[in-house]
Amino acid sequence: MSQPDAKNDPVQRRLELSSNPVSRLERMMEIRLVEDRIQDLFAQGLVSGTTHTSQGQEAVAIALASATRPTDVVCCTYRGHGVALALGIKPESVLGEVLGRQIGCMGGLGGSMHLSDPDIGLLPTFAIVGAGTPVAVGAALQFATNQTDGVAVSVFGDGATNIGGFHEGLNLAAVWNLPAIFLCENNLYGEYSPIATTTAVTDITKRALAYDMAAETVDGQDVDAVLATIERAVDRARSGAGPTLIEAKTYRYVGHSRSDKATYRPEGELEQWLARDPIELFAAKLVANGELTEEGVQTIRQHQHDLIDVAAQTALASPPGSIPQMFAHVLAP
Repeated sequence: MSQPDAKNDPVQRRLELSSNPVSRLERMMEIRLVEDRIQDLFAQGLVSGTTHTSQGQEAVAIALASATRPTDVVCCTYRGHGVALALGIKPESVLGEVLGRQIGCMGGLGGSMHLSDPDIGLLPTFAIVGAGTPVAVGAALQFATNQTDGVAVSVFGDGATNIGGFHEGLNLAAVWNLPAIFLCENNLYGEYSPIATTTAVTDITKRALAYDMAAETVDGQDVDAVLATIERAVDRARSGAGPTLIEAKTYRYVGHSRSDKATYRPEGELEQWLARDPIELFAAKLVANGELTEEGVQTIRQHQHDLIDVAAQTALASPPGSIPQMFAHVLAP
């Protein structure tokens, strides 16, 4: 039997990241280009509802996918396209879902905020802020109860750390010593509000002190630093040493949603973060290490651009989701 094509099989797409730094760069570029294409499609009136994209936060998603297994569980937010792609969902499946097409990972029925693939451990992404945290705790409890070495990860933004579900989830995970990782993408804004106006602590990791939980703060623009941090948390969880709260300090280069032009940002802030673009930082590191040349980086960039062009065309050619499909998995007495 032939082996599955790594470019088409989500599990193989996931596994290739763990041992190949160049693949990580390719996937980071893929995420950026898919998010940019989603913005273009929205501007053309082809996307219903709204979208929440993650340009600038690619290093966190790639590090998470590289450090965990397809058999682990990830609960993510509505800003989840990047995490879904990093975990292995194909670009045409993400674009198709955003466009409401049958090729989408949920058959076009979930849309931008509801992506899922159980084969790679991605539970349906959550439209409610912070809702994935207690679900991840439940998944971690299942791993512990069944005495497997699975790990459950909850990905959320800084704004989610102010809701009750966050604190309840961390408390239970600590009390029950569960194999859970709480991964905060601190991009400085909860929707449109700067973190300083809503949150009493500067570092989210300080909140782990209340639960006697391991915690680490990391530069969210440095994929290798985030990867090392998550790997330590994964080792801690698998060995029975309990949960970890990780705060990755990152930034989204776009507004909260497609209707947000982010005019509330201080002058010069965006430019400061653009100077630390995670893709450019990682590409420069690979060149400095001799793993790629400058020409090689540009070749990869162009190749990814061409692949996303094809993926978008494929998604647009797929038929829309239908009303009968909405009820295909609904059980009735």
